Amino acid sequence: MAKQSRRDFMRHSLLGLAALPLGAGILSQRAFAQELPPLDPENPQAKALNYVTDAQQASDHPAYSEGETCANCMFFKEANNGCQLFPQHSVAPGGWCQSWTKQP
Repeated sequence: MAKQSRRDFMRHSLLGLAALPLGAGILSQRAFAQELPPLDPENPQAKALNYVTDAQQASDHPAYSEGETCANCMFFKEANNGCQLFPQHSVAPGGWCQSWTKQP
C-alpha cells in the first residue's frame, strides 16, 4: 500500500476542486443542450412574426433581404437551433422571421 502524505492529499484535492468549474462549463454547453421540438409555422406567435422554415419563402415580404436566415440572426442559438423569440421551440437554421436582426 502506498504511503500518501497529508500534503499530497491536499494538493490533489485542491487541483480537483479547481478543475470542477472548467468541466461544468464544457458540459453545460454540450451535454446539457436541450432538444427542442421544431416550431410549427402555424403557431400563433410564428404567424405573428411571419416565420417560415425556408427564407426564400419570405422573398416577397418587405422586411426580408437576401441572405437573412435564422442561422445568422442574433436571436439564434446554435447549440440546439433555439431562438430567443420562441424559447420552447427550435427553428430551422435556413428559416426567417420579420424580427431577424444581424449578429453583432
